[in-house]
Amino acid sequence: MPGTGRVMFSAAAESFRPAVAELRAAFGPALPVTRLGADLGVIAAADPTVEQVAAACRDRPLVCVRHLSVERARLTGPASHDLDAVAAAAVAEAAATKAAAGAEQPAGDEVSVQVWFSGEPRVGYGVRDLGSRVSQALTTAGYRVRRSGAAHVLSCCVSDEGVSIGVNRLADSLADWPGGRVRLARGPDQVSRAEFKLEELCQLVPAAVPTTGRAVDLGASPGGWTRILRRRGLTVHAVDPGDLDPRVAADPGVTHVRTTAGEFFRRTDLRFDLAANDMRMDPVRSCQVMRDLAPRLRPGAAVIVTLKTGARAPHRAVPDCLSVLRERYTVEFARQLHHNRGEVTVLARLPR
Repeated sequence: MPGTGRVMFSAAAESFRPAVAELRAAFGPALPVTRLGADLGVIAAADPTVEQVAAACRDRPLVCVRHLSVERARLTGPASHDLDAVAAAAVAEAAATKAAAGAEQPAGDEVSVQVWFSGEPRVGYGVRDLGSRVSQALTTAGYRVRRSGAAHVLSCCVSDEGVSIGVNRLADSLADWPGGRVRLARGPDQVSRAEFKLEELCQLVPAAVPTTGRAVDLGASPGGWTRILRRRGLTVHAVDPGDLDPRVAADPGVTHVRTTAGEFFRRTDLRFDLAANDMRMDPVRSCQVMRDLAPRLRPGAAVIVTLKTGARAPHRAVPDCLSVLRERYTVEFARQLHHNRGEVTVLARLPR
């Protein structure tokens, strides 16, 4: 049953073409790519490997690709509509991958199951049905099934082209969520949906935000990011001429400074452990602001900035933006998150 192990990638539907452009810039203009769904594509060749694509996403970086998996088999026609056939194929893929890896595969009997749909394929079952049936079949076959966190991931993605099945290392998936789609619940204390961006980053990069120290939140109004930073344990200077949500403003760990970022840094002599910037601003100019505030940061401080790139070609502005940041910082992460809309989130760090 194992196929050729072709790399599948997920990107926001509006960023699919930019994602392909990034992949071809990294691996050659003739790289064959087939679109399987609105937000899903497959590299129609044995090379590059998923390890190579994951490394390019992290290191170059490729910002529009948000999730990777491997297609080792694809069920089409009646088989793709049959849950028992899909589950049997999933077990066969898990067994084949385990046999091929041998002793080199850690926790060979433990696997996370990721199932998702790309588009609205009509197959007669839903995501929950598919996940339950595949998990049950793997458990019956002797595997320890987890929702997340296992070293290896078995993926089943349903598209109009069939059911794509494969196994790859979690380390090469970029995200531990099916298709890179994180679902975060809106809590009663949430101030704005912008909080989801920072929460998603913290789940992808747990060390992104320190748990002690002083942070500055630029363009803070109405205070969503300030609230998340406070919840992580930081005291926060929220810099914005606009109002903060009354609940955030009442927090004794928040200092609201009603001014612009430029004026604030001209007047302050404080030093910070983190600087966050979700301001609506030209992306290069936004990075220049972050570059220029570096003297007000402590060694090893983190910088988080949302680049307002627009939806049509989010990757085009990124090289110039990262070049500006690299004048003072090491860029550790850059990606269009699931909760970004026409944006790219960047994490950088001041050298120690």
